[in-house]
Amino acid sequence: MVKMETSSTSKDLQELQRNNSKVIAFMNSPVGQYLDKRPFVALTLLMFIMVSSIPVGFFLLLVVLMSLAPCVGVILVEGFVISVGSLTLLCVLCGLGFVSLAISGTLSVCYVVLSNLTNYWFSFSTLKHQQILGNKGLTCKDVGLYSKHIGYLLCLLPFGVWG
Repeated sequence: MVKMETSSTSKDLQELQRNNSKVIAFMNSPVGQYLDKRPFVALTLLMFIMVSSIPVGFFLLLVVLMSLAPCVGVILVEGFVISVGSLTLLCVLCGLGFVSLAISGTLSVCYVVLSNLTNYWFSFSTLKHQQILGNKGLTCKDVGLYSKHIGYLLCLLPFGVWG
């Protein structure tokens, strides 16, 4: 059942890639090809964009509000507040970059460890079943695909994806 759900999800994503012209254009660009070859970098970039959107939004709101302030006659305060806000935003974005790198590294390590553990577990389970049933069980290819998806799903459990 898990194999059917993950293959359905995989087919849906492949269909999205084939049918959406914006996705096709992005995947054909040099950036899309680079990120397709390096999933860790893509995950890190996605985490950074998600985490940094709120501070950037607050900064842009501050800039808009402070650009309205000269109407009242507070030009010096505007320059000071925008420069302090810029430095604060730079510090926050650097910190968020490190946090997103750590989160994506943790997720990648968790995925690799859990998929290797499930591969190890299913290899013994499959050998045992093949000995009992006389080589009428899952093929090694099926076990590898199944355990890979189980490792990915187990990796997402602690983060509340299945809540």
